[in-house]
Amino acid sequence: MLFNSLDFAIFLPIVFGLYWFVFKSVKTQNILIVIASYIFYGWWDWRFLSLIIFSTLVDYTVGLALGKTQKLNKRRILLFVSIIVNLGFLGFFKYSNFFLENFVAAFSVFGREINTNSLNVILPVGISFYTFQTLSYTIDTYRDKLKPTKDFIAFSAFVSFFPQLVAGPIERATHLLPQFYDSRKFDYKLAIEGLRQILWGLFKKMVVADNCAILANEIFNNSSDHSGGTLLLGALFFTFQIYGDFSGYSDIAIGTSRLFGFDLMKNFSYPYFSRDIAEFWRRWHISLSTWFRDYLYIPLGGSRGGTWMKVRNTFIIFTVSGFWHGANWTFIVWGALNAIYFLPLLLLNKNRTNLNVIAENKIFGSLKEYLSMVTTFSLTVLAWIFFRSESVTQAFEILNQIASSSLFYISNFGSPTEMYKAFIFIFILLIIEWYARTEEFGLSRIAKRIPSKMLRHILYYGLILLILWFGGEQQEFIYFQF
Repeated sequence: MLFNSLDFAIFLPIVFGLYWFVFKSVKTQNILIVIASYIFYGWWDWRFLSLIIFSTLVDYTVGLALGKTQKLNKRRILLFVSIIVNLGFLGFFKYSNFFLENFVAAFSVFGREINTNSLNVILPVGISFYTFQTLSYTIDTYRDKLKPTKDFIAFSAFVSFFPQLVAGPIERATHLLPQFYDSRKFDYKLAIEGLRQILWGLFKKMVVADNCAILANEIFNNSSDHSGGTLLLGALFFTFQIYGDFSGYSDIAIGTSRLFGFDLMKNFSYPYFSRDIAEFWRRWHISLSTWFRDYLYIPLGGSRGGTWMKVRNTFIIFTVSGFWHGANWTFIVWGALNAIYFLPLLLLNKNRTNLNVIAENKIFGSLKEYLSMVTTFSLTVLAWIFFRSESVTQAFEILNQIASSSLFYISNFGSPTEMYKAFIFIFILLIIEWYARTEEFGLSRIAKRIPSKMLRHILYYGLILLILWFGGEQQEFIYFQF
């Protein structure tokens, strides 16, 4: 079920009404959340519900067993079982064809042709997200950071919570699971804040991302026909498409959770206003970045060792992060390229220089800040070319064209009206988010700083009209494929 669909527009009010006016105890509300979440997920393909249920049963059982023993060997075996089951499912459904195709390609290099057919494996929606979420429970229980739960319904609700089930944020059990134990009381102010965040998320997805997608798809799908200037525009449109799409999903997820009295972690913090790549990765897909930091980077030694260890761990975490996104060498190269961007900052101990907000307590930033922001943004745009391309070869062909004299020529593509619309929507996005860059999300500062209720409502209804009038052709969220 898509957030930007009529189905969800009907589904959400029904669940909301039942949750607050019919199912009033914690137990029954949690049962409703589980049922609603399974309906929400089963809307795509009910067969894959078995994966969520099995993963839930495995990690719930492992958690109980970890709570009953302090013997290190047994605890390691239990942790190993959880990791194998969860990553085994993820590996089979997401990476089996990738490894099979590369195995065949490796033999062909030596003149040996192997005839084989790709496996007909359908990727379950959101498997990368809920797999990592359940793993956080097992790992934290193993580390004694969390007591294992005996409440199976609460744990099932934690694993399958529908607002963030399909594309995050990837919640930690230490943060989200305890919220299913406590009674919830309807908070009008929190619900209104949630609706504002949903509205902002829908604007970013349906107006910004979906309109940019029309142009980005036209250019990337016919990249050999276009000049360097047009290809650079395509990369720019994709840059705002993926941000509007993914951060828009996160805003809708967090806002929807607030309607039900839950607090989810912030997943995006205005990443395109970053002054270096380290800052960008503290602001982009925060739940995944911190997951890899805590469960992979730090256990590997982090940046505590010598230069070789720092370089090794940096490349591991970025390439693994890239591979998490998809079974294609383009994602691995994208991750490695970001590691190359990041390494100079790490080796010079400048990776934690920009911890504050750009132009903090000011309307405008300094020239140095703007130059740093534009440089970081430009590097990010170039990296997104690998992320969006169908192959590494296509990505290098695009970069080659951008580096040629055709950079200063715009070939024909799409409709000029579509391009002007996309730039206007991007401009609106940037203006509002620059104004709100110290706040939780785009409309937060406006709600606090505009005293006139009438002016605020004019803005909200204006955004609603933009969504209804200019919302692009309904498209799935990009991160559903991951």
